[in-house]
Amino acid sequence: MYRNEYETWLNAPSLSEDERAELLGIQNDDEEIAERFHGPLTFGTAGLRGIMGLGSARMNVPVIRHATHAFAQVILEQGLDAAYAGVILCYDSRINSDLFAKEAAAVMAATGVRVRLFDAMRPTPLLSFAIRHYGATAGINITASHNPKEYNGYKVYWSDGAQLPPAFADVVAEHMAGTHIFTGVKTMDYDLALEQGLITLLGKETDELFMAEVLGQSVGRDSVAQVADRFKLVYTPFHGTGAAFVPEVLARLGVQHVFPVWAQMEPDGTFPTVKSPNPEDPEGFALALEIAREHEADLIIGTDPDTDRVGAMALHEGAYQMISGNQMGVLLLGYLIERKKQTGTLAENAAFIKTIVSTEMADAVAALYGVRAYTTFTGFKFMAEKIAALGDEAQVFFSFEESYGYMFGDFVRDKDAVTASMLIAEMAAWYKTRGMTLIDGLTEHYQKLGYVYLEETRNLIMPGYHGLKQMASLMNALRTAPPREIGGQAVVAVQDYLSGVCIANDQETEMEFSGSNVIGFTLADGTRFIVRPSGTEPKVKVYILARGRDLAACEQTIRQCRQFADELREVHA
Repeated sequence: MYRNEYETWLNAPSLSEDERAELLGIQNDDEEIAERFHGPLTFGTAGLRGIMGLGSARMNVPVIRHATHAFAQVILEQGLDAAYAGVILCYDSRINSDLFAKEAAAVMAATGVRVRLFDAMRPTPLLSFAIRHYGATAGINITASHNPKEYNGYKVYWSDGAQLPPAFADVVAEHMAGTHIFTGVKTMDYDLALEQGLITLLGKETDELFMAEVLGQSVGRDSVAQVADRFKLVYTPFHGTGAAFVPEVLARLGVQHVFPVWAQMEPDGTFPTVKSPNPEDPEGFALALEIAREHEADLIIGTDPDTDRVGAMALHEGAYQMISGNQMGVLLLGYLIERKKQTGTLAENAAFIKTIVSTEMADAVAALYGVRAYTTFTGFKFMAEKIAALGDEAQVFFSFEESYGYMFGDFVRDKDAVTASMLIAEMAAWYKTRGMTLIDGLTEHYQKLGYVYLEETRNLIMPGYHGLKQMASLMNALRTAPPREIGGQAVVAVQDYLSGVCIANDQETEMEFSGSNVIGFTLADGTRFIVRPSGTEPKVKVYILARGRDLAACEQTIRQCRQFADELREVHA
């Protein structure tokens, strides 16, 4: 079957000679053809993501046009008003991002959907903001977030500024399945569409509207002013879109000593100074650490290429320590509550949201202050849905997930590393006024709660066509024959988030959640061990959420569970 698809692409008249030569170069490599043509990239609520190159299972111009044509049909089916409200397009610094964005814009324009395209690369949260601000029906962002340089992606958004709801994603997938990738797609010349006003460009005016909203989330400029002469910060955008926004918002906040990692400030989709532009990876901060040590900086902040994730390292007792996504979520939650209480801006029905794989320490911190806690499936689209469902019942001021993503207020409905960078800096300044570091702040929370929480995420890499089968095999095995013991501890409950059933003491109960391919295990000491395939990368993610009386106990639990996680990969390799 994949051979037939290969021949279809090879003979497509729209391919250039260079593209045809690329395909001819693999005609005797059956494994490579299978990798590229085993099937189309799956269109889901996050859109598409994959390695760039020719093939139905790769990211390229025909695939972008195909997906956009299908997405345009969904918009047109909502009526003329929806088509006029149109779509807003954005892209980041990755290879081909600008090309793919213009191709998507041309298809939308050709099908009769009004298009607004940013005049240059922009952060993901700015797109989410613009969709809501301008009342657009939908949005498209060409980005693969923090993936390696070989990848690109096609994120789709709906009118609420959040990623596409599953029902609409299914309809897009149906349209793609029913449309020939080469003969069924309508497009036009980009420059002609621009000349005819079918595509208009968004610029600095939208940036300023967004920046005003970002600065409006500040709750402690006084702390920044108090230590402005001695508070120092190093920033890196990892060659991404944050370079034009994060230093500017920090300057407007009042941070006087920001030291950019100049070697990483220039947008570059090859990411020449890092193996992967992922702020979750401490190795990526090597250049930032050199500058931080030189200036004895208090804080290092790094954002990924589309500026939706942010990582940080804090100076503590003479060394720089990485702060995990869970730890930062807890710190930001506690900081926002404390400062809002001090200023009288914490609503009586104040609430925060986290995901099923994020630390339970956040719930405990919220409970100390009487703040409501809600939990959703992994992904900010689910958090956005929860905010909409709660309505006036709760005022959600903060949402986060363990993978270094944070959302504030309701002006953005996706991860927002611009606002997060500002508030992390502001929070670090606040702790500095108290003679404390962010690590001290975390310890303070442990002391208040009487427990230490520690989490670790293991990535079981399963690449390529065969990796899909391996992931399916692993999840099926865990579901049909769940382990009785993990890391030397008895499994006391199994949560199947696909069926929505929890089994404990041989009794089945219905859970609040269902419909997602996630399996959770609760161990005898309360540790959670959760397994889910990634929706954007070829890997299964294992989340270990430990709780103990001290750090040593938590570390031992993590070590034992880590070994079990790694054995899962070996069994299903």
